[in-house]
Amino acid sequence: MELIKHLLTREPLLALFATIALGYLVGKIKVGRFVLGGIAGTLLVGVVIGQLGIEINGGIKAIFFALFIYAVGFQGGPQFFHALNRRSLNQLVSAFVMCATGLLCVLFSAWMFDLDRGIAAGLAAGGLTQSAIIGTAGDAIAKLGLAPALIKTMQTNVAVGYAVCYIFGSLGPIIMVTWFLPMVMRWDIRQEAIKLATSISGGHAELDPGQFNAMRTVATRMYLVAPDSAAVNQTALAIDIALSDASVEAIYRSGQPLAIADTTVVLAGDMVAVTGLIAVMEAAADYFGKEISAPADMLLVQESREIILTNRALSGREVGEIHDHVTVDTRHGVFLTRVLRMGLALPLLSKIILKSGDELHFTGSPVDLDRVQTKIGYKINPAAVTDFIFMGLGMLIGILIGMVQFHIMGIPISIGSGGGCLLSGLMFGWLRSVHPAVSAMPLGASNFLRDFGLAVFVGIVGISAGPQALVAIRQHGFTLLLLGVGVTLIPQVVTFFFSWYVLRIRNPIEALACVAGGRSANPAFAALLEKAGNATPVVSFTVTYAVANVFLTLWGPVIVGIITRNAAP
Repeated sequence: MELIKHLLTREPLLALFATIALGYLVGKIKVGRFVLGGIAGTLLVGVVIGQLGIEINGGIKAIFFALFIYAVGFQGGPQFFHALNRRSLNQLVSAFVMCATGLLCVLFSAWMFDLDRGIAAGLAAGGLTQSAIIGTAGDAIAKLGLAPALIKTMQTNVAVGYAVCYIFGSLGPIIMVTWFLPMVMRWDIRQEAIKLATSISGGHAELDPGQFNAMRTVATRMYLVAPDSAAVNQTALAIDIALSDASVEAIYRSGQPLAIADTTVVLAGDMVAVTGLIAVMEAAADYFGKEISAPADMLLVQESREIILTNRALSGREVGEIHDHVTVDTRHGVFLTRVLRMGLALPLLSKIILKSGDELHFTGSPVDLDRVQTKIGYKINPAAVTDFIFMGLGMLIGILIGMVQFHIMGIPISIGSGGGCLLSGLMFGWLRSVHPAVSAMPLGASNFLRDFGLAVFVGIVGISAGPQALVAIRQHGFTLLLLGVGVTLIPQVVTFFFSWYVLRIRNPIEALACVAGGRSANPAFAALLEKAGNATPVVSFTVTYAVANVFLTLWGPVIVGIITRNAAP
């Protein structure tokens, strides 16, 4: 034990990476269906290792938190700004009501139980499961001009409040959206999800679980054109029109491939390669003739391509509407197989509305994909690299924004570098969605900055809390736990019924998804997806999640600014 203590105190980075590794290991432990998660596990392990009295430079914590919060803003920027429109207004208001109610619950708890700034901010971070509050509140506390020991005590209290309230803060939304609210409203989540999917698929019946058409499968097959088939003497373009969601990709005549064009005529005895959706291909044999094996020397190159939607003329329009209004000679040979928004797969149904910044996955020949790409947006290059010029500029602007101090009702408030980098990340993420030539940051890079930045930050917070954390837990633990339950549950109940009766969000799946998104509750969303059996909750969740991430993060300095009580020295 002494050897371990000597190594960790001599080289604090050993303690940091041990905390992250063990924290994520603890976070994977399941109790029933509940998983603690890597961030909460890292904080708890950090508190334990911090009992050894390890000191880590605070500058490391500040750098990694700034990177984490910038990446969060960058990823959510397109969806956040596109949520600010009339079509999404009720969902936007629902998310804000959730955030505002959560803030009021925290402030009321602090007033009733005489909580200091640190404990109150930790109550918000844990009860509302928004880890970023730890950083933004800590920044604000550091700028209060108090004695260093007092600042450290309050920053420790933030971590303590988070640790005590987080478990129920994470579990509560799962209970609310998958059991309590459906029970009160007498809903069957799966049946409601099927109804919603049917309505946004143009009235087509929904499939059973495991068969949901969230990704359309594309295949290429070879047919021998029969003398009496409908394809005889038809041009390639005419066949594309007749088959709708299938396209002639190659024609072999007398064993030789033809140079294919829209006007190429198909004759009896030709071998025709057709690419299309599986559902269409099953009927293609009736159109051409029997299916055969492809020639041994045949090479038909297809590509899967990811394109970011930037064409404003397509933003806000339904998938089915775009499909029906685009001519066959434009869209032939290209098949939409998947749509992602903020990394989540949308249900690929006809009435799903596309938005700028959505990631569209297509399959087709490179030539056909090049044709449609110019009308949609820009290709995601797997080998893309981060634009460090704009990233550095974004971080610079964020830190400058965080230095600005303003007053609300006479209360001095500064959002700190964390809040500033969140806002700059939002702006640069939106800029990337409308001007793809600038501010590049591949999804893998932003995911790494987000996840690793938060892990390092929380690990250092836990280690720095050390022995002080145990004192605070003994002093406030049970009270904090009960207050955390209230902060977790009350905003969800208030927001749900406000959304249902006032905002008229009357679809059960959309209403439940708004509750999960307004709390930025990823575990609850995952549980709702499992109950729904399809991707219908994704659309409402992404709007409210993007809005909630911004406001909940900014509540850290607001709480510190409004509450005036400092921790006991």
